[in-house]
Amino acid sequence: MDVKILEREEDKVRMVLKGEGHTFMNALVEEILTDLSVDVARYEIKYQFSDPELLVTTHGGKDSVTVILEACARLTAQCDEILAQTRAQTAA
Repeated sequence: MDVKILEREEDKVRMVLKGEGHTFMNALVEEILTDLSVDVARYEIKYQFSDPELLVTTHGGKDSVTVILEACARLTAQCDEILAQTRAQTAA
């Protein structure tokens, strides 16, 4: 995934995630919002064929980029679990 950081502060980040669409962005924002240190997590796709821009702000001193990385790790773990269950059912 190609990521371009537009703005970065300790408690705020704006970034573009090239090539992603609503499916991934909705899942990512929902997972980011499970972190209690998050104030705002939203994305915007300005034009039909443009890349989404993600905005995350936090409080309590937690780094916003760390929040995003942790959310991505949780999503990956959830997908791995689903794949493992599917393989187990197929093998049975």
